[in-house]
Amino acid sequence: MKTSIIALAFAAFAASGLAQAADTTTTSAAAQTEQSGTSRIVASQKTRADVRRELVQAQKDGQLAGLSTLYRGS
Repeated sequence: MKTSIIALAFAAFAASGLAQAADTTTTSAAAQTEQSGTSRIVASQKTRADVRRELVQAQKDGQLAGLSTLYRGS
């Protein structure tokens, strides 16, 4: 009887250890994705004038109006 209880406890601890290891891996992958996204933003720096120019161009092209109708919802 004690042997089966010990075996069951060992199996439960092993399963919980695997679950925690999987959670750590997921968190690590999310952190790496976040870091790579941050480095991409830093690598493509735009000036305020560049962004303002793109905004004005998008307004003239009607892209912003298209986005507002797209995201208006039902």
